[in-house]
Amino acid sequence: MPMEMQTYRDGRKAADDAAEAIRTALAGLGLPESVWNSVRPMVTHSGKPYVHLGMMRADDAERIAEAIRQVFK
Repeated sequence: MPMEMQTYRDGRKAADDAAEAIRTALAGLGLPESVWNSVRPMVTHSGKPYVHLGMMRADDAERIAEAIRQVFK
């Protein structure tokens, strides 16, 4: 059963907003554009919003993990 266009639009908006928030945060950590440029908004067939982070170097992933750990200290 096809989803309604408004369901897709709502999901896409949520995914776009979340992806942009992640890109901004990664850029704020000083990570190169090659890391945050691969962040993509996605919408499932049912309209659920997701963000695909893509592949990144292990050292960049460690920097992200360290920033997250600092938030929860």
